[in-house]
Amino acid sequence: MTKAELRKVYLQKRKSISEAEYGQLNYQLCENFFAHVDLSFIKVLHTFIPIEEKREPNTWLIIDRIRREFPHIRLSIPKINTETGGLENFFFEGLHQLQKNIWGILEPKQGVPTESEKIDMVFVPMLTFDTKGNRVGYGKGYYDRFLSECKPSCKSVGLSLFDPIEYIENVEAHDIPLNICVTPNQAFSFQS
Repeated sequence: MTKAELRKVYLQKRKSISEAEYGQLNYQLCENFFAHVDLSFIKVLHTFIPIEEKREPNTWLIIDRIRREFPHIRLSIPKINTETGGLENFFFEGLHQLQKNIWGILEPKQGVPTESEKIDMVFVPMLTFDTKGNRVGYGKGYYDRFLSECKPSCKSVGLSLFDPIEYIENVEAHDIPLNICVTPNQAFSFQS
């Protein structure tokens, strides 16, 4: 299937997840993340803030645990710059820093900017991914542009409530594949 077709299918799949199932999938995803992803060399981790009503993976579970168990890791969060079509990133200070943008997405209203080259790991939002680490995002290209600004050693980590599909038909040269993808069932590593 093409990215556009997969986008429709997976947005619908997400919509059909019940509240109880959503909670269980996110709990398992969080447990799998900490069981399979090595954070020992991570100093700055960039995470998206989930749109829970759209059933995005709930990064708050991971954020809270990192803040408790890995206090040496600084968290960075994105803000969409509508003029440049890019992401601006800020160190996460707490809930007081967040406000909803015009699309209803929580983002920082102020803060200390995070330089892209200082980021060691990025949680990449997506709808689905394939067995080679290619992903289907929301189609705006924010994260492909952002990842291209990060240092080569930066790890891109997908978080998905669903297992991978076999392949995505229309992967393009500018699409940056994932290094790792974590699902409620397992974690996948891809050659980079």
